[in-house]
Amino acid sequence: MNDTAPDASNEIVVRGKRISTLFSPEQINERNLAMAEAMAEAAADTTNHRMKRDLLVIAVLKGSFIFAADLIRAMHLRGMAPEVEFITLSSYGKGTESVGVTIVKDIDSDPRDRDVLLIDDILESGNTLKFARDLMMERGAASVEIAVLLDKRSKRKADINPDYTGFVCPDHFVVGYGMDVAYAFRELPFVGVVEGDA
Repeated sequence: MNDTAPDASNEIVVRGKRISTLFSPEQINERNLAMAEAMAEAAADTTNHRMKRDLLVIAVLKGSFIFAADLIRAMHLRGMAPEVEFITLSSYGKGTESVGVTIVKDIDSDPRDRDVLLIDDILESGNTLKFARDLMMERGAASVEIAVLLDKRSKRKADINPDYTGFVCPDHFVVGYGMDVAYAFRELPFVGVVEGDA
């Protein structure tokens, strides 16, 4: 979970752009397994009630889809068997300043009296995940926890922090492993930083 800089020695060219690796596939896999292990330990802990009540995992689309799939498979390897749902949310506002969140595609399951785990690719301002967490609590969830691949703490505006974090992310615009720029680069197996034209 260390801060890091892009690895210029591990640079590739995709669609005419130079992309440096920030977090490799191996690092990501290691963190996914570690997060799943922590979740399984929390679920098995009889001194608390975390992650015990009919776990509902909700992936926040679109950027989280690869991370969510890999993390859910890692959870399965640790003996967990959650129900999986998807929600699509959209931020709106003026320019780059978000002032609200709307639901584009809602979940079909009822979260009432269930433990909910929200999975997202990156936690930046926190507005979207705070909206999602508050929405599930309003709908009667027993608890809501958050797992993110990347925690970009320097951008936080809402009062929210993840329960499970893959990596603390430096202030770079990142792509790959589901994350895009103009719908490109989602397919990359690593998290990278676009350095410029090749």
